[in-house]
Amino acid sequence: MKAVIPAAGLGTRFLPATKAQPKEMLPVYNKPTIQYVVEEAVASGIDDILIITGKGKRSIEDHFDRSFELEYSLRNCGKMDYLVEVEAISEMADIYYVRQKQQKGLGDAIHCAKKHIDGQPFAVLLGDTISQSQVPCTKQLLDVHEKYGASAIAIERVPRDKIERYGIIKGQQVEDSVYHIEDMVEKPRPEEAPSDLAITGRYVLESDIFDHIAEVEPGVGGEIQLTDAMRQLDSIYGHIFDGKIYDIGNNVEWLKSSLEIALQDPDVNGELREYLKNILK
Repeated sequence: MKAVIPAAGLGTRFLPATKAQPKEMLPVYNKPTIQYVVEEAVASGIDDILIITGKGKRSIEDHFDRSFELEYSLRNCGKMDYLVEVEAISEMADIYYVRQKQQKGLGDAIHCAKKHIDGQPFAVLLGDTISQSQVPCTKQLLDVHEKYGASAIAIERVPRDKIERYGIIKGQQVEDSVYHIEDMVEKPRPEEAPSDLAITGRYVLESDIFDHIAEVEPGVGGEIQLTDAMRQLDSIYGHIFDGKIYDIGNNVEWLKSSLEIALQDPDVNGELREYLKNILK
């Protein structure tokens, strides 16, 4: 199984921070967002990863490459813990890159992976979405894909006031956490949504998705929506992800994610909690 990580967006919601830095490289606590995503793919048993980038995204490649000068300096200074951590980043997986030439939406970004995938099922992990769980989200989807022999996507229940942010599914429940999807609607109004089950940035797709992407008509802004292509699949299942999703979609969500993940670190937990209590008095 190969994985595709789309990371070609402009990150306009995070300007000016993203003027010269990809939003996928913004740190969530102590790691770039995209490193969490790659680590999830690796933890799911995937070591062949294609990252879809765009202009100005070179720092993503640099992050996962070797840094001989840094490694030499850390070794000379005896900072072996940092050295081990830095070396591990470049050895996690075989990572490849291709550029999305134009900003034409998520569907078009996925289509850039067609040659690399070579007719096999593949995982998709959005480059600005972090998941946390005992069993990685992508591994959960791989299990659903294997069981039902069809594409599978992660879904979660969302509050009514957030429905407009997501693609929403309509489906029939086939087991506790699995739905056979009948339809999907991209960012509907709450009163028009077929459910409160939202698509959350993790997919395992059969390779015929590329044919369906090629048939999709561009929508608003000339973008090709992945949701429109998935609606044409013969069969697709939604799995309610057992864990937590951090959607780094705007400044507030990014800040909340950083705080929550930082609070999980015992090295800073106590001091950070005390600081937050003081400033919130």
